[in-house]
Amino acid sequence: MATIYYESEAPIDALQGKKVAVIGYGSQGHAHSLNLRDSGIEVAVAELAGTDNFKLASEHGFAPSDIKTAMEGATLIIVTVPDEIQAGVYQENIAPNLAAGQTLGFCHGFNIHFKYIAPPRNVNVVMIAPKGPGHLVRSEFEKGGGVANLIAVQQDATGDAKQIALAWANGIGGARAGVIETTFKEETETDLFGEQVVLCGGLTSLIKAGFETLVEAGYQPEIAYFECMHEVKLIVDLMYQGGLSYMRHSISNTAEYGDLTRGSRIITDKTRAEMKKILAEVTSGKFAKEWVAEYKGGLKKFNELYDKDYNSRIEQVGRKLRKMMKWIDSKEV
Repeated sequence: MATIYYESEAPIDALQGKKVAVIGYGSQGHAHSLNLRDSGIEVAVAELAGTDNFKLASEHGFAPSDIKTAMEGATLIIVTVPDEIQAGVYQENIAPNLAAGQTLGFCHGFNIHFKYIAPPRNVNVVMIAPKGPGHLVRSEFEKGGGVANLIAVQQDATGDAKQIALAWANGIGGARAGVIETTFKEETETDLFGEQVVLCGGLTSLIKAGFETLVEAGYQPEIAYFECMHEVKLIVDLMYQGGLSYMRHSISNTAEYGDLTRGSRIITDKTRAEMKKILAEVTSGKFAKEWVAEYKGGLKKFNELYDKDYNSRIEQVGRKLRKMMKWIDSKEV
């Protein structure tokens, strides 16, 4: 069974009266900065001058600075910039300004686990990974709740790295929901696998395939959109509330029978074998190398695939239909 910590086991004392530097004011950065400040912790934000995030941090009452200034005297340095630029930012701006005894904090283990970042032995290296996007970390905190966190300690140079990480989790509201102990390896590999096989890659491919199958068979694309895209949220919400059993309890007997008898014809032994291949690509570091090379090469494949999906029929139909559904607060990019 996993070890889970709550507020009483994650005292914020380790950060009280101390300075925390947050590098980057994006999705996670803004949430951690605001939540920690609201929890009574001194927070210094580092962000590039002239950017939208710099402006937002200023509007939120921070005085964003360069990384060196933010890091000076900080007990905890939280790195929230995107994975693909993190190593460069670390080498150029963080490493030269690290002091012995400081704690480097990450929200995802990618760069540490795959060794794109190799901190010196005289600093702590910890992770607090909220299991939700930054806006949810912030909104749940404001409601008096929190988003569950994962905690990992990669390097304990001072003997209190775990206490500092738990205080961080408490400060952003994570200890209200539960802080689950893991490792950088486990968090990184399961996160990448889940994104690629289920949450993003698997789900989007399943939705597109279902939509295309119906349209190619002569059904109206608007009907296909509702069946294969729009209603996914309804089913996922039921799973979120009570797992597969509650979802099946809530749908019709016809739908439940179709689920139980047909699902395994979609996710076959061949599909499971492909999942294992993808997991092997993750654990071996092959995917990480591919992604870093793609970024350094100018994102040609990334942009080509993104544009193809952005202009696909299901996206075109969805944009038209969502304009009619004022109640869903449509988000278009």
